[in-house]
Amino acid sequence: MAAPPSLRDEVLPIAILIAVIVFVVRQLPRVDVGHSEAFRRRRALNWLPLGLTYAFLYMGRYNLAVLKNVGVLGQADFGTIDSVGSLVYGVAFLLNGPLTDRWGGRATILIAAAGAAAANLAMGALILSADPHAMPVNALIALFCVNMYFQSFGAVSIVKVNAAWFHIRERGTFGGIFGILISLGIYFAFDWGARILAAAPGSPQWLFWVPAVLLVVFFALSYLFVRDNPSEAGFVDFDPADASSGDAGPRLPAWTVIKRMMTTRIIVIIALVELCSGFLRQGILKWYPDFAKGIGLGDTYIRAHWGMVSCIAGITGGMFAGLISDHLFQSRRAPVSAVLYAIMLLGSILIIPLLGAPAAISWVAAFMAMAIIGVHGMLSGTASADFGGKRNAGIAVGLIDGAVYLGTALQSVLYGHILPEKGTPAAKEMASWYGWPVAMVPVALIGFLLALRVWNARPARAGGH
Repeated sequence: MAAPPSLRDEVLPIAILIAVIVFVVRQLPRVDVGHSEAFRRRRALNWLPLGLTYAFLYMGRYNLAVLKNVGVLGQADFGTIDSVGSLVYGVAFLLNGPLTDRWGGRATILIAAAGAAAANLAMGALILSADPHAMPVNALIALFCVNMYFQSFGAVSIVKVNAAWFHIRERGTFGGIFGILISLGIYFAFDWGARILAAAPGSPQWLFWVPAVLLVVFFALSYLFVRDNPSEAGFVDFDPADASSGDAGPRLPAWTVIKRMMTTRIIVIIALVELCSGFLRQGILKWYPDFAKGIGLGDTYIRAHWGMVSCIAGITGGMFAGLISDHLFQSRRAPVSAVLYAIMLLGSILIIPLLGAPAAISWVAAFMAMAIIGVHGMLSGTASADFGGKRNAGIAVGLIDGAVYLGTALQSVLYGHILPEKGTPAAKEMASWYGWPVAMVPVALIGFLLALRVWNARPARAGGH
């Protein structure tokens, strides 16, 4: 296995980009909803450990893709494990969304970190004890499903907590922050994963044990600093002006809320857009490295730094989406999503003729990663809180993010069976890869058209004003 790129070469561009974003955000007119500087500082202390816990949950989820990339796990086996785990993740939202609304996001992010840490420790132990030439796929499926069940608390928890701390007019910017956290998690998984393997050659169990240890650390930090509401940190709770504003009645049964949301046109359309996002996001992030390595682009800059490149792309897309949502589209999320889906559609179409000049595809893939992570932050991280409201954010995120992982499962099954196995002669033939972009074109088109359908959507406040 080749040595990983210099850590300085990867961390420095990410640090510079985040510094530039902080500078730009500070220069923009601030959305004034009455928060004091002390409140903003305490809010940062609230979302930072919460968000980094979520990023390390990503590391403890995408490590399976890294295991595939180093040849320990076959492509078809990976497709099966990933698709079953994604289905578990999606279905678990039907339970974990209501639980998060009832218990609060602080409790459930702690459950997520503890459960995912235990599952990753167990997966590492299984891989350590297994014959490297006969991976126990069924046992790995079972443990990965346990991991994905606990992982499903992550996105629900982060949106639930922040729904109480961010006004609807400033949530677009938070959606950008959500995209940054997703991107850092992907970077940790892919590029730190390569470093873990380089530091411990022949010991892939550390791909699972390192994120487990990090999750334990951030369990402690979240326990110390994360609070569900400003009032629990010494500040006054405020009305975020979302769909639950004015709703002071008794809490409805979870199934009643789920049925109501599943018959709400806007939420159903957003969920369908995110189903397309799940297909496209993983189609790019998980399969581009296989494509590049198979056709001989393994040593190119983007392939060698894929975690860093996709991280930068995601940060850029997330902040672009969040800022123009709040400052250009008056806190509407669908227009931003439509713009980013247009990039996805153009990119997936462009890859088809570029298979004759594959080096250019790397840059197209990076722009597509930027677009699709931006969409995911806008819809799962922001629109779910807007249209579910602070009170029912858990259920709304569950339905919308559950659709994401249904899309993930579909692409895992499809690509796992139509794309060539890594290291085979077919993987070196360009003709074997046409199914990759061709399958993305109709999905990107559907997502774009659906986003247009809700262009002017805004949440209706429960109080009727």
